[in-house]
Amino acid sequence: MRKKTLLLVSLLAFVAIGSGCAKWIEKGESITAVGSSALQPLVESAAETFAQKNPGKFINVQGGGSGTGLSQVQSGAVQIGNSDLFAEEKSGIDAKKLVDHKVAVVGITPIVNKNVGIKALTTDQLRQIFTGEISNWQALGGNDQKIVLINRASGSGTRTTFERWIMNGKESKNSQEQDSSGMVKSIVAQTPGAISYLAFSNVDTSVTKVSLDGYDPTTANVATNKWPIWAYEHMYTKGQPESLTKAFIDDVLSDTVQKTLVKKMGYISINEMQIDRDASGRVTNK
Repeated sequence: MRKKTLLLVSLLAFVAIGSGCAKWIEKGESITAVGSSALQPLVESAAETFAQKNPGKFINVQGGGSGTGLSQVQSGAVQIGNSDLFAEEKSGIDAKKLVDHKVAVVGITPIVNKNVGIKALTTDQLRQIFTGEISNWQALGGNDQKIVLINRASGSGTRTTFERWIMNGKESKNSQEQDSSGMVKSIVAQTPGAISYLAFSNVDTSVTKVSLDGYDPTTANVATNKWPIWAYEHMYTKGQPESLTKAFIDDVLSDTVQKTLVKKMGYISINEMQIDRDASGRVTNK
């Protein structure tokens, strides 16, 4: 009988999460966080550990992109909107209605197929690759191989960050677009001549990271802004968070999560940053 009871409780919890958690939300026992695919793995893992520490509390985590996260939290459809962008950067979003909770930093690095023969570029060269001005790796000292661009989907927070700090207002050449970080990595790894960009946390040895202007894509260089392609990971709420929403965000910002889970998953702890950068791009020392 005990096993049957435990199974029933587990099934009810699963159904509650899968159906949008309506009944749990009414009781304050469940919330939903939606948005950035770059932040999603961290929030999912944080939600899992939070639930283990707080039995009966559920955090339903979904992707959809930064724009979706911001619009959903603004409308009140979810309790947390995850975003790679400042709310001020997204059209249609009234940043004054939202409260920003910076929970981590994501560094973004260019990646190339391992056989292109290139490991370092300048910012100008990278920009010229994505505008189509440079179309063969040989022009950059690499192999005689056509450059194949893999861009992120329009509206992606990762793409917005990359274009802001690399493209300098110029348009990227029309190319294949992918929203999934895992798919981007797979395509670059398997496609001769391919180039794209990924969050540090999504890069592995199947692709080659590219240094820029003499700097490697490292946490230390992001922390001092020597590596410019990075973004805060934001958890936005509509007004000040309360009850379970506040408890979860506080947990993500706790020393325990910042020193262990954040670093373990390849993100950069908000506490490691030696500078601040605002929505306009202005950098100040902490």
